[in-house]
Amino acid sequence: MLKEYDRKLVLEDGTEYYGYGFGARVDAINEVVFNTSMVGYQEIVSDPSYTYQMVVMTYPLIGNYGITDEDYETKQPTIGGLIVREYNNRPSNFRYTKTLSEVLEEHNIPGIEGIDTRKLTRSIRDLGCRKILITDIDTKTEDAIEKIKKYEIPKDAVAKVSSKKKWYSRTAHPKYNVVAVDCGIKLNIVRSLNKRECNVTVVPYNTTPEQIESLKPDGVFFSNGPGDPENVTETIELIKKIKGKYPIFGICLGHQLISLAYGAKTYKLKFGHRGGNHPVKNLKTGKIEITSQNHGYAVDEESLKKTGLKVTHINILDNTVEGVENEKDRIFSVQYHPESAPGPQDSGYLFDKFIDLMK
Repeated sequence: MLKEYDRKLVLEDGTEYYGYGFGARVDAINEVVFNTSMVGYQEIVSDPSYTYQMVVMTYPLIGNYGITDEDYETKQPTIGGLIVREYNNRPSNFRYTKTLSEVLEEHNIPGIEGIDTRKLTRSIRDLGCRKILITDIDTKTEDAIEKIKKYEIPKDAVAKVSSKKKWYSRTAHPKYNVVAVDCGIKLNIVRSLNKRECNVTVVPYNTTPEQIESLKPDGVFFSNGPGDPENVTETIELIKKIKGKYPIFGICLGHQLISLAYGAKTYKLKFGHRGGNHPVKNLKTGKIEITSQNHGYAVDEESLKKTGLKVTHINILDNTVEGVENEKDRIFSVQYHPESAPGPQDSGYLFDKFIDLMK
């Protein structure tokens, strides 16, 4: 006998998708986005860049290898919700310590399974990202639409996820001191720098130039993070004041903030780039890298022309800007995630480039 649906998704236009709940049994309104990765749901759930977003996984089976203590990207997941075709609550993996549902429940994050994720993904591709409500099956559609219309997605995403005070991640034989400005930093970025003989001091997004100077860094890193880059004015101001003083490397939101600090513009993409399979061309070498991405905004190429930043990478699928640099200021950034091991080693050279600049 078929189980009765107990949860549903409602979109702004009143479209409904029925399914079964897992994780926390709470109502939530978020922006709906999709991710095309075949693996890595733990990294997605714990990536701070998904704050105020509900993620549709296009790969149909999720949960089958559980959750492992060492693989988190942040200790406090802030994703808005998870939407999957089929959820597996009986993982098979000798490393697993909890099920995905247990972790979502622990952090008050709702999940829903059993819906047509292909149809929902196509709807996002055709009509763009928009607000979605996850709720109980007996919520009236008109009440749900009313709730969605009234709800404004907060603009404080970076402030919400950035560390409140500085913290340290040291390595055995350090050669360099890196200050990492945390706009929602993934832990694997810190591990990638530690692996390359860097002691890392992670500081909040609104740290002042004087505070950075007092830490005597060999280089400064600007991290990924959630939301609209134009809202993060404190970090943009910081970049304006320290550019040219230290080697600087930015990833994802960090890339957008660097571009804004130089006078470029950013714009919202219709449905963003999220997943581990985006081809990017390195304009210096002519090589194609398979990249891992997670962003809903892009840097406007036309607006870069008078900034002193040069485009270094381009997305093959839609020609969006994927990397910029200013050699004189020893500053460079990419829109994608080299620490996510896409390709799997295609983009690791970017961390080495940062090390070379600090040398």
